[in-house]
Amino acid sequence: MKRHTFAFVLVAASLAVAGERPAGAQDRKTGAQDHRTAAADSAARRTVDASANYVIGPDDVLSIVFWRDKDMSCEVCVVRPDGKISLPLMNDVQAGGLKPSELSANVIAIARQYIEDPNVTVVVKEIKSRKVFITGMVEKPGPYPLNGPTTVMQLISLAGGLKEFTDGKKILIMRTDRNGRQTAQAFNYQKVLGGRNLEQNIELQPGDTVVVP
Repeated sequence: MKRHTFAFVLVAASLAVAGERPAGAQDRKTGAQDHRTAAADSAARRTVDASANYVIGPDDVLSIVFWRDKDMSCEVCVVRPDGKISLPLMNDVQAGGLKPSELSANVIAIARQYIEDPNVTVVVKEIKSRKVFITGMVEKPGPYPLNGPTTVMQLISLAGGLKEFTDGKKILIMRTDRNGRQTAQAFNYQKVLGGRNLEQNIELQPGDTVVVP
């Protein structure tokens, strides 16, 4: 084919009619898709890493899947208050206090008594063990899931705020450390609300109880 301007225009026109784009546009589109794919892969890796480091607790919902063995699998396993789950044939298995990879290794070790070369996947489907509690003179006392960073003021807001005629000057944040020792930290709602002593507005940890007298 001769290379001249007229031929180039015909080729470009035919590509447009067929719904195709010039090579430069395709390259840019492909580059954008690659960038989005890389970003998605990076986000997925972060999710996997977070899940891998998560420590299982009571009320969490797990999925224990044996490859090619549905009879051994448990799609919805709720961790009991004693930290254990019930699995077919294996009965009670300790899950609380373990990471998903540690639980998987334990399940594989037990399953070898019943099947050859077990392949097990452990997934945390729902995180319900991370809770904080608020009690006393708020509109909606009770447990609240700790699904992300939450301060004392944010928890009070989630609980509907203080009841009428409650000044909130003597609120306590109760916390139990790893050694089982309980501590209490004062929180003055009025001061924090007025922008003072903001260091009192700490980020809550799982198991914390906010007491509003």
